[in-house]
Amino acid sequence: MTIARKYQSGRHPILIGDWRDSETGATIEVRNPSNDEVIAHVANASVADALAAVDAAAAAAPAWAATSPRQRAEILLIAEERELARLISLENGKAYSDALGEVRYAAEFFRWYSEETPRIIGEMSLAPSGQNHILVSYEPVGIAVLVTPWNFPAAMATRKMAPALAAGCTCVLKPATETPLTALAVAEIILKAGVPKGAINVIVTSQSGKSVGAMLHDPRVRTVSFTGSTEVGRILLREAADQVLTTSMELGGNAPFLVCHDANLNAALDGAMVAKMRNGGEACTAANRFYVARNLYEDFTQGLARRMSGLKIGDGVDEDTQLGPMVNAEAVLKIDELVRDAIARVVTGGHRLNRAGHFYAPTVLADVPEDAAILKNEIFGPVAPIVPFDDEAHAMKLANDTEFGLISYLYTEDLKRGLRLSGQMQSGMVALNRGLATDLAAPFGGSKASGLGREGSTEGIKEYLETKYIAVSL
Repeated sequence: MTIARKYQSGRHPILIGDWRDSETGATIEVRNPSNDEVIAHVANASVADALAAVDAAAAAAPAWAATSPRQRAEILLIAEERELARLISLENGKAYSDALGEVRYAAEFFRWYSEETPRIIGEMSLAPSGQNHILVSYEPVGIAVLVTPWNFPAAMATRKMAPALAAGCTCVLKPATETPLTALAVAEIILKAGVPKGAINVIVTSQSGKSVGAMLHDPRVRTVSFTGSTEVGRILLREAADQVLTTSMELGGNAPFLVCHDANLNAALDGAMVAKMRNGGEACTAANRFYVARNLYEDFTQGLARRMSGLKIGDGVDEDTQLGPMVNAEAVLKIDELVRDAIARVVTGGHRLNRAGHFYAPTVLADVPEDAAILKNEIFGPVAPIVPFDDEAHAMKLANDTEFGLISYLYTEDLKRGLRLSGQMQSGMVALNRGLATDLAAPFGGSKASGLGREGSTEGIKEYLETKYIAVSL
């Protein structure tokens, strides 16, 4: 039976060492956002189940930490991409082409960290006094609790699991209740590849706060990695403080997309479509606010509207779909409220679609007031609010006028200007003349309220390592 067929029907257990039902027997419905039909039921973990997952991780920890780096590297690979992509489209709603891209991106984290694992190299040096040697080694930090969102159910899981397992940590993964099937499928593949039972555990629960809180207060847990809203991130940081856990937080975004007066218009439009519409706009890295120089403003606005209105909307699993549904009804309601609140010129879209499922029309809003709520809040949908500017310094001030600082986008044909403005942008990442900046070989993360720590690159594995210093007398 294929993965997609297996997971899109029936009742599925959670992974706590072995596959099992929850202690209460309760389940969570998983729905297809394209038609709101129930496609599967997943065991609903209790707080006791969450702590049992920590038990399983603790039992597996000594043996997994003692496994050689080369052994850990050999098993961190993933396959069956088309089946996983179909499963993502079914439970998340995203267009199949987006889902396939996500699976390939997710697989690369295993490949990347399979190569990083043997390169966890310590150091030895002579102390300045000459009286002793300084030995530095890197060890697994301990049990890792990994909390992932619904918008990239495969990539967000592997971006955390791969470095954690590669470092020698055992894990408890808690995926979003909207998209648990992908996480369970990825875990099944990892177990088949050779990761021992207990090294990776997956719990799905409607009691996220209580279950995660219980795990973070278990002294055996030593780190938590979370991707999600800044609001929840702040709660987890407070919870993590009680046991002084190390934390990795990839939180909300409010990305500005700045088009300078000398930008290449077609290149900027190409980049805007990627930055805005990747994953249907349901991404923390999505361009949220567009600031366009006055001389290009109308051409950019009309050009973006033509491209947005031409997208093929449909069921995510249809391979010719370019925009699928939003994840649920609440997401559509939030988008619609922000659009209606903006006192703006609607160039295209601006409404919910009258069809089954959770669809919102691709929308371009022009002449948006600088203080509009839609410019202050993460839209998480296919809506592009555009503001004209005459003064570059004022545009930069608007771009930085947010508590968030995940990523910024900038288009200019002048490299000197581009590097100067990139340096002024208050974000952990800048995409200069690009609509996509994420790369597994680059450190992913934000500044200000957009997070702590970095994922991906050589830095990602450091989040799961403890530095130990040993002084050796000569």
